[in-house]
Amino acid sequence: VQLQASGGGLVQAGGSLRLSCTVSGNYYSNNVMGWYRQAPGKEREVVAAITGGDITHYADSVKGRFTISEDNAKNTVYLAMNDLKPEDTAVYYCAFSTTWFKFHQRIFDSWGQGTLVTVSS
Repeated sequence: VQLQASGGGLVQAGGSLRLSCTVSGNYYSNNVMGWYRQAPGKEREVVAAITGGDITHYADSVKGRFTISEDNAKNTVYLAMNDLKPEDTAVYYCAFSTTWFKFHQRIFDSWGQGTLVTVSS
């Protein structure tokens, strides 16, 4: 599975961005697609994940503000980010794991290049 992320940028606090991840290769509906982020000096943090088309998970820090979705026809996974905060500033990576457990343990089978999200106060 190959992943290509896009959509990062600079936004003011309270603003919105939508990240896109184009997926190529063979994967199954019970595999896990999602996003993790890494800020300077911090560990990787799983932000959101989706499997089976509608089973989702969010980090507590983004619940109610971020929404993950997928469009199977376009082989694309999206992360809609609303009410962005300066602490959301990080490089965001699209990632794939064959199981839910692996994704949450930050064991990724594939990941794309990161896209930088910068939120100014």
